[in-house]
Amino acid sequence: MNKLATKEDVFARLKDGQVIMIGGFLNTGTPEALVDILIEQNIKNLTVIANDTAFLDKGIGKLVVNKQVARAIVSHIGTNPETGRQMNAGELEVDLIPQGTLAERIRCGGAGLGGVLTPTGVGTLVGEGKKQIISEGKTYLLELAIKADIALIKAWKADKYGNLVYNRAARNFNPLMAMAADFVIVEAEEILEVGSLDPDQVMTPGACVDMIIQG
Repeated sequence: MNKLATKEDVFARLKDGQVIMIGGFLNTGTPEALVDILIEQNIKNLTVIANDTAFLDKGIGKLVVNKQVARAIVSHIGTNPETGRQMNAGELEVDLIPQGTLAERIRCGGAGLGGVLTPTGVGTLVGEGKKQIISEGKTYLLELAIKADIALIKAWKADKYGNLVYNRAARNFNPLMAMAADFVIVEAEEILEVGSLDPDQVMTPGACVDMIIQG
């Protein structure tokens, strides 16, 4: 099945109030063209799940500056002072989650698991209000799985069926998020014919992908 799409196809999938995962790590591996579509369409009241909120003028940071994000579920916000300002002003809800825990919760969402047990955060603000489980004398937090309505993913190479290859560190959260959303839209730097990719290099199978646009 050919999954190539147009900007208009992407427009039709985006709505106010959606929960959207966006790949990237400090804007490395972030699908900039897809983020720009959100900005062009002025899609608002979003819950954004990502590693971070990038920078003022890049990627997810532009969504924050434009006040399109109502809630950010991220591991840190230090590189984008506007995120902190909006949080302190009560304009933006921010859930800060330890990075490894965030990755595992997304992985659980994609794997169909209910959650993960982790010692990270026990005895701190992170653990307040969360269920604790003791196993073999050690205390763990039960961290629940995270899923999204839409995942916006950046790939280095894709074939027309949606099989994806990522470029080194730009891989980061992208393959996890591609498993954990109801609908997956990919921005690819290079789109190839089916059969052009070495199957051993494919990191996300086409079965997880719904749409591809040229990056």
